[in-house]
Amino acid sequence: MSPRRRASVPEWVDVLVLGGGPAGTWAALAAAARGWRVALADKGYCGTSGAAASGGNNLWYLPPEGDARASAIAERERAGGYLTDRGWMARTLARTWDAVGELAAWGYPFPVDDGGGQYRGSLQGPEYMRLMRRRVRRAGVTILDQAPALELLTDPDGVVTGAAGVLRQQGDGPWSVRAGAVVLATGGCAFLSGALGLNVDTGDGALMAAELGAELSGMEFSSQYGLAPAFGAQTKGLMYQFATFTADDGTVLATGRNLAGMVALQRAMVRTRVYARLDRAEPAIHEAMRWSQPNFFLPFDKMGIDPFTERFAIRPVLEGTVRGTGGLRVVDDGCATTVPGLYAAGDVASRELVTGGISGGGSHNGAWAISSGGWAGAAAARFAAGRAGGWRTARLVAAGRAGIRPRARGALDAEEVVAAVQSRVLPLELNRFRTESGLRESLAVLDPLWTSVSEGLSAGGSRTRAREAAALVAHARWMYRAALARTESRAIHLRDDHPRTDPAQARRLRCGGLDRVWTGS
Repeated sequence: MSPRRRASVPEWVDVLVLGGGPAGTWAALAAAARGWRVALADKGYCGTSGAAASGGNNLWYLPPEGDARASAIAERERAGGYLTDRGWMARTLARTWDAVGELAAWGYPFPVDDGGGQYRGSLQGPEYMRLMRRRVRRAGVTILDQAPALELLTDPDGVVTGAAGVLRQQGDGPWSVRAGAVVLATGGCAFLSGALGLNVDTGDGALMAAELGAELSGMEFSSQYGLAPAFGAQTKGLMYQFATFTADDGTVLATGRNLAGMVALQRAMVRTRVYARLDRAEPAIHEAMRWSQPNFFLPFDKMGIDPFTERFAIRPVLEGTVRGTGGLRVVDDGCATTVPGLYAAGDVASRELVTGGISGGGSHNGAWAISSGGWAGAAAARFAAGRAGGWRTARLVAAGRAGIRPRARGALDAEEVVAAVQSRVLPLELNRFRTESGLRESLAVLDPLWTSVSEGLSAGGSRTRAREAAALVAHARWMYRAALARTESRAIHLRDDHPRTDPAQARRLRCGGLDRVWTGS
């Protein structure tokens, strides 16, 4: 993408979107379609940063004819631990079908078969996000690149009325935009684990919302790990269906291709180094595999490794709430949060409604990003239109605290905070395979760490990094408190001290709070 003249920061807009991935761009388009003034602020460069832009995904994309959608809804309901909502799932399938048709009309280069028909079940990230950026610009949306948001702004009644952040390309100079409503599309939290494209996903949006009392849901379903080569960051999992896995001593590991098989593989990874070889793929499909996911094979080619014939070491990489489930709870069809004037879309929002307690992967999460983005953008525009005009001149209150306005003077280092959180959330034996004693031991570290962050983590060299560090601590505490409250094993939440699924706990768990984290149903 060619560099462009930096956009000037508007004083006010009707709708401000924070985040420039699929959910953010769909939200911006939906708001702008109603003729309102819209701005989008991205932590990176809109169109190239984030999980989707760095890879791509299949979509939960099924035709309205026949019973395919009903079957898919029933299957996901079972696999997701009976935590989904059939109405939301049906809405998501319908909206995704229509939106993909819009992408085709806009010129997205879908593959064409021998008969001239398009295959529309997947999207390549670079082409997808390049197109979305172009559409957003054409819609008249002001795009603020390299402009991470740090905090929300509210009017005297507590209604979200804008946000503030820094401009990286201008020496971290401040920006603030007044808005009639705000859409959070800032992504989930992958705890800076090194997964490709996910280092911008540090949970900043959920922290900003929680400072205003927003509720979260599904945070116990945050123990999602991807597989990556030991020498790479690519966590695409599709190709591993063709793999034979072996232990360090060459012993073949008995793993299936389902969730139970992945759990068995992860348990082995706690004990020994694990290797893979894609020797279950017939030679006739090797070229097709390379064509379908070229960025999966790129690291191997760079290392001079033939993954079809040579054994290579693999490692687990935490994907947290990016490919997990948890996030801000939405309370109506427009993806409103529990804070007035604030909407959530994409991975920052809980996906329990459409994927339950298992990972939405690329397919369900991709469909959710498209759908929730459009719903949130349209609802935010309606909310802004219904507000009295005084919000444009009202005195605004900045909500940010930890990492921006510590309660006391201190010299706590953000990198030390990040390392402390990672020591409690990255290891499989602590996060994937949970017990009450292990969770409490982690919280005995994380709870006082939050107190120290609140009191003494100042911006120092980077306000953005300080806020990221604070968001990591907050997310770790939310997910472990929720994990303690769910005294069963369900979907991807595994309690080794409660290995059975309890039918009485087929309910969604809410949580929230910062100084004091609470849980409830």
